[in-house]
Amino acid sequence: MINYLKSEHYRLLRKKSLYITSGIGFLLIVAAAAVLHYFPRIDPTFPYATSTFFYSNVVAGWVLIMLFALIFNLALTGKDLSVIKQSVSFGISRNTIYWTKLILTLSYFLLICLVGLLLAISLGENLLNTVEHSVRNFLIACFNMLPIVLSGFFMIHSLRMLNAGESIIIFLMFFIFYLSGNILRALFRFIPGLDELYKYTPNMLLNDNLVKFLNHESAFDYRFWITGFVISALSLLIGVKKFAKKPID
Repeated sequence: MINYLKSEHYRLLRKKSLYITSGIGFLLIVAAAAVLHYFPRIDPTFPYATSTFFYSNVVAGWVLIMLFALIFNLALTGKDLSVIKQSVSFGISRNTIYWTKLILTLSYFLLICLVGLLLAISLGENLLNTVEHSVRNFLIACFNMLPIVLSGFFMIHSLRMLNAGESIIIFLMFFIFYLSGNILRALFRFIPGLDELYKYTPNMLLNDNLVKFLNHESAFDYRFWITGFVISALSLLIGVKKFAKKPID
């Protein structure tokens, strides 16, 4: 397993898409801060040159974060899936392949997210008008987002290991993470005991997280972790079991 881990790590570090995606992400953060810093020079009444508004773009930008998660997953589950047959023929178990690719891509994804978070805080506190407790509220909001983002990453990984196409992944992610709340609210609104279930869906949780952040009311919410754990557990369990039985061409 160690040799396979080293091999996949070497393969991952040679992926240009990884560096390009990371660079674009950092550039977007810097550009947003620069624009908000510059606008008050044109219009002194510009009200959005604050750290809270800047951080809100990150809290609201979970769709973009999910897109980056997909790109990071593709680094080792894109064309590289074609070499899995060769790896299996050398005696490497499917479990090792599945978990190694997940651990490596997830590690670099979380590292880039951490660097982006620190970069955003540094820019927000130095270039913009700081708001009291904005960093604290921002970190709490990000902590609430974490299990939902991770569940999306795990779902993407499992689907890619089963050779699902990008269009299918995007459709399923859109349905589960963007539409599920509205659908469940419409279906169960007249059923006592289930009429509150929609509040545990990813899009409702993330929207509520943003509203509370903008109102300076950010607080730890266990519902994110319940929903994130359920989606993560189902994605990984189904993914690893299906991959163990999947024919490899």
